[in-house]
Amino acid sequence: MTRFGVMRHLDVLEAAELVTTRRIGREKRHYLNPVPIRLMHDRWTSKFAEPVVGAMSAMKRHLEAPMSTFQHVYSIYIQASPERVWQAITDGSDTARYYYGTSVASTWEPGAPLAYTYPDGSIAADGVVLECSAPELLRMSFHARWDPDIEAEGPVEMAWVLEAAGGPTKLTVTTSGLREGSRTAAEFSGGIVYIVSGLKTLVESGSPVAAGATG
Repeated sequence: MTRFGVMRHLDVLEAAELVTTRRIGREKRHYLNPVPIRLMHDRWTSKFAEPVVGAMSAMKRHLEAPMSTFQHVYSIYIQASPERVWQAITDGSDTARYYYGTSVASTWEPGAPLAYTYPDGSIAADGVVLECSAPELLRMSFHARWDPDIEAEGPVEMAWVLEAAGGPTKLTVTTSGLREGSRTAAEFSGGIVYIVSGLKTLVESGSPVAAGATG
């Protein structure tokens, strides 16, 4: 391109205010002006970028928003002493008779692992003892392993609280950290009722509960 052609192009850019000039002695220096370039970019590309940026912003808000969780609380009165109810909760030979056929095992010291095991040795659920005060309180993390989809949702927290109520013992089981609409929430809501009712039947009558489907 000839010098004349270059100058014509610079004149066009200068008229469009994309280039600014400054004379220094006999020289005329040209400088790129980024402002109108940016304005042109925004004018032509913003309409295409806006849906993408909007979707990404919505995703960011969704992922960073506090997760909605709730507690499931179930209470029942059992015609037995707190000591007997406590044994039924922490003794694997007892849990095998009402807890979907699983035997629990742990030292029941804070920080100790625990596991509910099927007769074939596979793990139905495991966790950690968070707090233990026999025969009044057992608090644990509980991670279901019986279903890959439920396992992927992570652990919840369970608290077993025993209160002497004159003759019977009041047992309250609170499951915390359940997420709205999750598989874990759906299965625990009915599963805890089945388990605690089975515990009551076992302690009061000595008869085991018929094995049911896990959940």
